Amino acid sequence: MTELIVAVDGPGGTGKSTVSRAVAHRLELPHLDTGAFYRAATLVALRMGADLDDAGAIEKAVVGRSFNQSEGRTFVDGEDVSEPIRGESITTHVSQVSAYPKVREFLVDLQRNWVTDQESRAVVDGRDIGSVVFPEATLKIYLDARPEIRARRRALEGGEDVAAVEEDLERRDRLDSSRTASPLMVADDAVVIDTSEMTLDQVVDRIVSMVGSISA
Repeated sequence: MTELIVAVDGPGGTGKSTVSRAVAHRLELPHLDTGAFYRAATLVALRMGADLDDAGAIEKAVVGRSFNQSEGRTFVDGEDVSEPIRGESITTHVSQVSAYPKVREFLVDLQRNWVTDQESRAVVDGRDIGSVVFPEATLKIYLDARPEIRARRRALEGGEDVAAVEEDLERRDRLDSSRTASPLMVADDAVVIDTSEMTLDQVVDRIVSMVGSISA
């Protein structure tokens, strides 16, 4: 079976996970949300009471744990943590926890192994997929949108204040883009899609069409 890895990167509020799930469904491929791994790692660190400013403490809490995804659910040591990892405290601290190099190294290995177990055929979304996790991906997509659009979308999801969400997204973008380990960036050979004025179906159609062109 031919390898087919679709890497979807981009900042928060661009619809990465929603688009990726829809693309995976259309292509009948498994979908991996790597951001959920980092959220799960943050949940573990907070539950352990680890000092989030202490790299060693975070690494000790996270590295060696079992992280997995199955049928859209996220598990840590067999526990379904799909709901708690979407909490406000996780969103606040995930960029800090995910910046630690050994945490990223450990979780990237798990992500690669997960895709290998799917016979290297999957749609994978995150912030460093095309640049670090799968630099040889079949197709690399970078989703983007204007800041106010991203904030409005994220606010609608959680019923939050748009201005507050925009400020938080800006903070996370700054942290994720400036971190030493696997910063958020546009891979050289990625196709950038600005979703500001596009519907979900339009974005999905475009990506599926590109995959079809490659596979033809």
